[in-house]
Formats: sequence, C-alpha cells, structure tokens
Amino acid sequence: MTATAVADPAARAFLRSADPVLARVIDAHPDFRPRAWIDELPGLDAFGTLIFQVTGQQLSVRATRTILSRLEQHFGGHLPSPAELLSADPQVPRQAGLSTRKGATLRALAERFVDGRLSDEALAQMTDDEIESALTEVSGIGPWTAHGFLIFALDRPDVLLSGDLALRHAVQRLYGLDHLPTEAEMIEVPERWRPYRSLAVSYLFASEFEERR
Repeated sequence: MTATAVADPAARAFLRSADPVLARVIDAHPDFRPRAWIDELPGLDAFGTLIFQVTGQQLSVRATRTILSRLEQHFGGHLPSPAELLSADPQVPRQAGLSTRKGATLRALAERFVDGRLSDEALAQMTDDEIESALTEVSGIGPWTAHGFLIFALDRPDVLLSGDLALRHAVQRLYGLDHLPTEAEMIEVPERWRPYRSLAVSYLFASEFEERR
C-alpha cells in the first residue's frame, strides 16, 4: 500500500464485518488514507524513521518537527546518517532540543547500523517479533517505538500500539467504557481486528484526533 492509497478494500471489509463499532468509524471516513500523513515527511530510511520516532516520544507533532528541522539544519538540510551522527559532537542532538537520554539512544542505534547489526535490508527480512527484540535491546526503545517502526517504516499489517494513550482514549470513547481500558482490555478488544490491526489502529487514531479538534 502506498502512502497515498485509500485503505485496502478487502481489509476494510473484513474490519467492518468483524467489529460493528469499528464499522461506524470506517463508514464515517470513506476516503481515509492511513499513510497520507507520511507524505508530509521527507523520504526516510530505517534510521531516519527511528530518529523521527525517538524524537517524538512524549512530544507533540509540532515539537517533534521543530527538533527534526534543527537537526536537518545542522546536517546540511537532511537528517543524519548513522555515520554522520556518530561523527558529530554528542552535544549536537542536545542543542537541537533532544534530551540527553534520547541523544544516547540515537547514538546506540547509529552504532548498530554502522557495525551492521541493523540495516534496512536486514530489518525488512525480519519478522515482527525479531524486529521488536532487536530494537528493544537499545536503552530508550520500548515496545511502543518498536511497534511504531513496524507500522510506519515497514507498513506491517497486523501491529497494535496497545500502550498508546490516544488509542486508549479512542477505545474508551468508541466502546463506551467508563474507564481507560486496561492492558488486558487493550489486547482483548483488538483481537477481532486480526490480521489487520494496523489499519484498525489508523482508523481509531483518525477518529480520536478528529474528536479533539
């Protein structure tokens, strides 16, 4: 599925049949393009996507883009390659607005790309579980970031961002819960979405962000 493609009709039909709550969300967004927002970003390789995700941890989209813009300015108008980041003064990410912890996480990732433990090609060949295991070895990378990478960088179809607060709010609102869903509930509700949990998550995010406007 390309970044501009409308949601896959077969996946959409499956989700509509599997979950009447989600069916209403899908029907309310007939022209939904789940990856359209990626068009607003420069072309990103695996390491660039991880820079984007690590930077964006617990930050707004606006703040994330500001920091990324500062990084790009320092590196001649583009996000740094792993080698460029390692060659730069460790204070450069800090000066761009990244925390010391996030800067250390990016350097640890860059080291793995430089020495070959990680690469675009290797990651593309790994299973979802293998990628999560490889990324979460790095301090500062948790399941949320690893799952986001699977969706955004590799367009994997059946990934769940169960710990995401916006997604939990969407489930609470749409499914009429009187509490934020527990971890168990965030696993139970999406079971009916398999094998298209990534698309379902995209619809729920769209609904939640629309609700907040």
